[in-house]
Amino acid sequence: MTSPALLFLRLRRLPFLRPIAAHSLSTNSTSQFHFCAPEPPPRSSPEVDSTAVLEKLRLKANDWKAAFDYFNSVEIQHTTENFNYMISILGKFFEFELCWKLIERMPGCGAIPDHATFRAMFKRYVSAHLVEEAIAAYERSQEFDLRDETCYSYLVDAMCEHKHVREAEEFVFKERFNDEIAAGMMNSTKVHNILLRGWVKMMWWAKCREFWEEMDRKGVRKDLHSYSIYMDIMCKSGKPYKAVKLYKEMKVKGIRLDVVAYNTVILAIGKSEGVDSAKRVYREMTEMGCEPNVATCSTVIKLLCENSRMEEAFEMLENMGRKGMQPDVITYHSFYRCLRDPKKILWLFDRMCEDGVQPTMSTFVMLIRKFGRWGFLRPATIVWSKMIELGYSPDESAYNAWIDVLIDKGLLDEASKYDAEMLEKGLSAKPRKEFVGPVKG
Repeated sequence: MTSPALLFLRLRRLPFLRPIAAHSLSTNSTSQFHFCAPEPPPRSSPEVDSTAVLEKLRLKANDWKAAFDYFNSVEIQHTTENFNYMISILGKFFEFELCWKLIERMPGCGAIPDHATFRAMFKRYVSAHLVEEAIAAYERSQEFDLRDETCYSYLVDAMCEHKHVREAEEFVFKERFNDEIAAGMMNSTKVHNILLRGWVKMMWWAKCREFWEEMDRKGVRKDLHSYSIYMDIMCKSGKPYKAVKLYKEMKVKGIRLDVVAYNTVILAIGKSEGVDSAKRVYREMTEMGCEPNVATCSTVIKLLCENSRMEEAFEMLENMGRKGMQPDVITYHSFYRCLRDPKKILWLFDRMCEDGVQPTMSTFVMLIRKFGRWGFLRPATIVWSKMIELGYSPDESAYNAWIDVLIDKGLLDEASKYDAEMLEKGLSAKPRKEFVGPVKG
């Protein structure tokens, strides 16, 4: 039986009155349960390398039909990485039958399914709340000699990442006779760390504490990663001072911190004792021979921005460049969140792009929403146009943010067109009373 989520998506793919673009979904969209594998179309495009294909697929990630047509049309022998990314795109839109057809097609194309292939399947199944199907995919990994501890960990991680932690716990701790992998992983520190991170995702802080204490009762060894995760829990649960206590406990136990642990400590101390204390820990880690990375600098910049010390934050940004350390998009997000001048935000956005730092869809959504809240149409339009110019295919959040801006400015006809465009692509538009659009759902 088709699940409600799948049925909802199918209904949203019905054709509408406005002309459907060539890249939109057809009315004969592949069904997960009544599938006839299409033959790849004739290859006629000029030859490109696999890296260029992967980049093009990333831009088309929110339009599975366009991505799949492109994938099948390029003159190239696809790599495993290309197949895996295409599988991930298809899974995002519940095209799981097509995913399996691609997996079966891989060996004949010189690409071998690997752990990353099944990781993509696990993540897409679980994100669609199809946990049993994800477990069945894990069992099928045996067909490709991939059913091992790595595959097992990827499955548990996918369940935890998408907030199916109870099912993950049941899967890990359920008695399964003659299953050496399950038996070997039941008291694994790695798996317990994954589950602990899962409870962080759920934001069930009492359960996090209970699980942390249970690890001691069961005799599960806690490693550096265990402490890093639990310090992160203390920060996110509003108790950064407890994270600082754990940091001191680690030092007493002689546990040598790595850059990830230091990054968490810097954030915790910054929140509990102030940004100046965080900068002292930053200096300490360099003195201990632990080189700061981009995330370290981004954390300090975040703290400086949140404390309205923008000049120091910009100075640190410049120092990153002088040290040959390329800021990433997260570094710039801290500035975008705290800056209040649209011109300065757009200037920084241009600089980021010119420096070769690729915006993410979250970047576009953040800026469009921010300018929309301020009532500025032109800056929002600049950001939307830049997204299209760079070749990005907008996702659900981007469309909804842009439509909200247009509605707020009274541009209802234009907003209605984008709403219809969303639905053609199988994306979910917010119910809106401001205009009458295509029938939803």
